[in-house]
Amino acid sequence: MDKLLAIPIFESLASGVRLDIYRLLVKTGPQGLVAGEIGAALEVPPTNLSFHLKALAHAQLVSVVQEGRYQRYRANLALMQDLIAYLTAECCAGHPEQCAEIRLAPVCA
Repeated sequence: MDKLLAIPIFESLASGVRLDIYRLLVKTGPQGLVAGEIGAALEVPPTNLSFHLKALAHAQLVSVVQEGRYQRYRANLALMQDLIAYLTAECCAGHPEQCAEIRLAPVCA
């Protein structure tokens, strides 16, 4: 992954609704959800939902498959793993064993 691919992903997730949709799809795993189930779970009207799902699909964060008259959405977990790898590729100046120490350190309040 490079910066030019990462930017639209972050832009897409900058919306609270889209972030909620993506997290919901992550929870459901590979089975995904049809659009109506997403809308009902998050209480998002169909017109708004369609807009947000299109933005997520455009950023390749979700895949969509037609099932009869329904569309099933699934989170693109591989892309998110690539994004996380991109963000942490140079963790601790090339010494990833130090990153574990940082994660275990107490957080300042």
